[in-house]
Amino acid sequence: MTDASANPPRHPRLLLVAMAFAGVVTAVMQTLAVPLLPTLITAFNTTHEAVSWVVTASLIAGAVSTPVLGRLGDMYGRREVMLGALLSLVAGSLLAALSTHIPLLIVGRTLQGIALAVVPLGIGILRDVLPPERVASSSGLMSTTMGVGAAVGVPLTSLIARYADWHAVFWMSGGFGLVALLLVLAFVPRTRTRLGGRFDAVGTLGLTVVLVCFLVAVSRGSEWGWTSPLVLGLFAAALLVGVGWAYYETRIPSPVVELRSMANRGVLLSNLATLLVGFSFFVNSLVTSQLVQEPPETGYGLGYSVIVGGLCMLPASLTMLLFAPIAARIAAVRGPKTTVMFGLVLMAVGYLLRLFTSEHLVTIIVGATIVGLGTAFPYSTLPALLMQHVPREQTGAANGVNVLMRAVGQAVCSAVVAAVFGSMTMETTGGTAPTFEAYLTTFFLAACFAVAALVVTLPVRERRSGIQKNPQPSAPGATGEPQSR
Repeated sequence: MTDASANPPRHPRLLLVAMAFAGVVTAVMQTLAVPLLPTLITAFNTTHEAVSWVVTASLIAGAVSTPVLGRLGDMYGRREVMLGALLSLVAGSLLAALSTHIPLLIVGRTLQGIALAVVPLGIGILRDVLPPERVASSSGLMSTTMGVGAAVGVPLTSLIARYADWHAVFWMSGGFGLVALLLVLAFVPRTRTRLGGRFDAVGTLGLTVVLVCFLVAVSRGSEWGWTSPLVLGLFAAALLVGVGWAYYETRIPSPVVELRSMANRGVLLSNLATLLVGFSFFVNSLVTSQLVQEPPETGYGLGYSVIVGGLCMLPASLTMLLFAPIAARIAAVRGPKTTVMFGLVLMAVGYLLRLFTSEHLVTIIVGATIVGLGTAFPYSTLPALLMQHVPREQTGAANGVNVLMRAVGQAVCSAVVAAVFGSMTMETTGGTAPTFEAYLTTFFLAACFAVAALVVTLPVRERRSGIQKNPQPSAPGATGEPQSR
């Protein structure tokens, strides 16, 4: 392994701007296409099932790429791999903007999804090049960009699609991706933390099969039927391949995912909390916009446009961005665990408040903003809690798995919301719509997931001395805390 040190950045603030901008741009890809689905059905003269792959393909590509590219960054250089991910985003945007057939658009969205790995790679770079006292706050801001970008994607796309053709959305994403690429080239220094070694191609293939089978089953379960042979077969394949993959990964010297380190209690519980937070947060993004657009004849709908629906999430996005550095400062004084738990309590309170205030536009926005405020704390400080239990040379891969857990939580959330809305419906002149109780059920579930994340975080041990530069990895099969050097 090469020297872990790196030349300090000449412009630390511009470095952070470049990284945060790249994080937001790649996170926007998660929800970029959601408001376009009705338009794309008409534009390509196809079905809703075919067009929905425009969203699913990006989700799966992002889930697969985050641990794999994180590992590649640890081995061969994080800045170089990050530039490759941003090039994939630009290429995917160009292909999507020029698409005349739905398969090409799906390929373009797949290339865009690969760029989600920018966030864990960025956290690894910041850990390498910044002074220890600035790592937690900077990494927290980088992590929060995922939530901000996902929330910003819907209103941004809605505005562009309202006044321009759908192609303009992908030209815009390509332009943003190119700007992010140039900023990284200009202000992000090369690091010398490189493990080297042979890349685990077999493990990568196994991980890809597991994630594709699981996420396709979760994403399409409501549409295909949860008990259909295809969905059950995909779940079974994910389980069987996953067992074989885990056995293989623990018996090779350089696996794509260090499962022994992931089995450490602090890492395992931090990742589980991240999955639960990902579910709870995504309810806010999925449901808020749709709620205000429901027709008045439902008895609870406000009948606003898709633009107004998207803009309802803007205060929550801005709140997350503004409070991320504040959360990091609190974590520096009180510790990341306390900060995470405070945010989870706030998220649960926000969702419980929404059970009683979801009939007026102002109170809907207030409730969504409180949830966004609460989300800023775990999103910005969970990486700091995780990195206390991870050796420096595994930063990229570990954060890649952490981002994967967030993506899995969001995928499960999307499937659960679809199942709830599909089972609790009412007839309207325009067809069917979810009942008001369906919305309240999703808010209640989101609050329960926030409380579950709180319970999971409680047993995590915290090192108040700060992020460990190189904690000892746990012994094979160990589940306790690694001993610090």
